[in-house]
Amino acid sequence: MKTHLIIALAALLLCSGLAAQTPASDDPDQQYATQLLKKGDKAPQIRLNDIDGKPFSLKSLKGRRVVLVFWASWCPDCRAEVPELKAMYEAADPSEVAFVSVSFDREFEKFKAYVADNALPGIQLFDPSGKKDSAVGRDYHVKWIPSLYLIDAKGKVEFGTVVASKIANAL
Repeated sequence: MKTHLIIALAALLLCSGLAAQTPASDDPDQQYATQLLKKGDKAPQIRLNDIDGKPFSLKSLKGRRVVLVFWASWCPDCRAEVPELKAMYEAADPSEVAFVSVSFDREFEKFKAYVADNALPGIQLFDPSGKKDSAVGRDYHVKWIPSLYLIDAKGKVEFGTVVASKIANAL
């Protein structure tokens, strides 16, 4: 009887150990967002030109929360997030929340056309260096797109994710 109990306990411990190593959910953040900046990190400065060629600085939005999106027009997952991002923008108070998108498109005309064709809201920035070579992407630890951040009014990261609905829920 003791032997059966010991074997059962050993099996239970072994199974629980294996279960702890297996992700409990299919949360994409567990696979694609593990290297993003963490809560409380200072949001790195962004100095890029907007869609009209005007210089932009993240400091200009201090005092408001910022939804920061890294994307590209060629990215299917990014395109799938557009309706959610537009809904967030429409629901947010612009005096409290700003939306900033950084495109990793390599061709300005494709970026500009996609923004216009899809009526993308918020401040649209263009990073012609692309995802792999982007200094801003490196600063924000972007390994996957879309990557999104919620930045607080003091310029600190609230959290990073690859799932737009998580940002929507936090707003």
